[in-house]
Amino acid sequence: MGKPACSKSPGQQDIFLRALFLLLFCRHVSSQCKILRCNSEYVAATLNLRGSNRNVAYCNALRSYSHCTRKTARTCRGDLAYHSAVHGIEDLMIQNNCSKEGPTSPPRPRPPAPNHQGFESLDICNYEKSFLYKHGQPPSYQHCAAFGDPHIRTFHDDFHTCRVEGSWPLLDNDYLFVQATSSPVAKGSNATVTSKLTIIFKNMKECIDQKVYQAEIDSLPAAFEDGSVNGGERPGGSSLAIRERSPGRHVEIRAEYIGTTIAVRQAGRQLSFSIRAAEEVARAFTEEQDLQLCVGGCPRSQRISRSECCRGRVAAETARALCKEMLPVEDVYFQSCVFDVVTSGDANFTMAAHGALEDARVFLPNTEKLHIFQVGAGCPRISSSFLLLLLLTSGLRAVLLHF
Repeated sequence: MGKPACSKSPGQQDIFLRALFLLLFCRHVSSQCKILRCNSEYVAATLNLRGSNRNVAYCNALRSYSHCTRKTARTCRGDLAYHSAVHGIEDLMIQNNCSKEGPTSPPRPRPPAPNHQGFESLDICNYEKSFLYKHGQPPSYQHCAAFGDPHIRTFHDDFHTCRVEGSWPLLDNDYLFVQATSSPVAKGSNATVTSKLTIIFKNMKECIDQKVYQAEIDSLPAAFEDGSVNGGERPGGSSLAIRERSPGRHVEIRAEYIGTTIAVRQAGRQLSFSIRAAEEVARAFTEEQDLQLCVGGCPRSQRISRSECCRGRVAAETARALCKEMLPVEDVYFQSCVFDVVTSGDANFTMAAHGALEDARVFLPNTEKLHIFQVGAGCPRISSSFLLLLLLTSGLRAVLLHF
């Protein structure tokens, strides 16, 4: 039987393989040719030649160009652009009376190293760095807190005492959902305290998986609901982290990817919540998400006056003395402390107001707004001058009756 027509002898196969190898090798060599770099350096050196020394500088550039082509000669054999450049340099040197030996142009400065803070390589899960790169200035921040009765300090520094019972949203925006569940501070009382907090960090591409944190009275975990302590396996997972500041009493959650820090505390039989949020994040909500206690405060129908604390389980003056030890400035934190101690009879509420004030001291962007004063919002106290006036009036009445 004869051989197939398409078969080749060993010699023919060897020639074919050698030709294929030579083709691939030449293609590889061509790809290593650096003539384009020589061309660009020559163009850069001759781009702005002016003045009386123009011809000298031009000859220097041509000698540099020639030197560059000689260095890349081995890898540029067979490259049409290379050979054209070599012949072109020779012609130009003759036309401009340039000698082959002599000084050359100074080396072209190296381009600056890549800016690793550039937008493309920027860590998008670091909100502060990203904002600074985009806007040329650091972001603005806002602070909100809920503690005690609960008392709400809004992002706009309004301060309300609420009778909200059940579950109410503190925050509901594109990045965060925070819900506080309240129950009566004492049987038959209008005052309530936060007994449960639910915080949802919403899924954010390339940064974190959705994470849920839940705290209840006597249960302040140092982990998210799934047992993790960060944002998950995504590249920016470490931009969300939780840590225990004081076991069973104080947990801090840092969400660098949205420029936010949250503090959750327990003092007595109540939970408190404080947040420092980037202004852009705090405002990222729609009209349908308008019920947020941190944004609008308590609804008017749910607000109560702190002057009601005059009727409670502890005398107002006793509560004042207890609160004064922790809160020397008689601002809304002091007034709230007195209200809570009088209403609940629990001196631990002094710690709730003190913790909220300490969080505000750390979280507020402007410490001049730390103390808020509301005239007539607290329990009225009997001043010494008013007491003296009562005694004088009683004494005068006794004298008149005697006569």
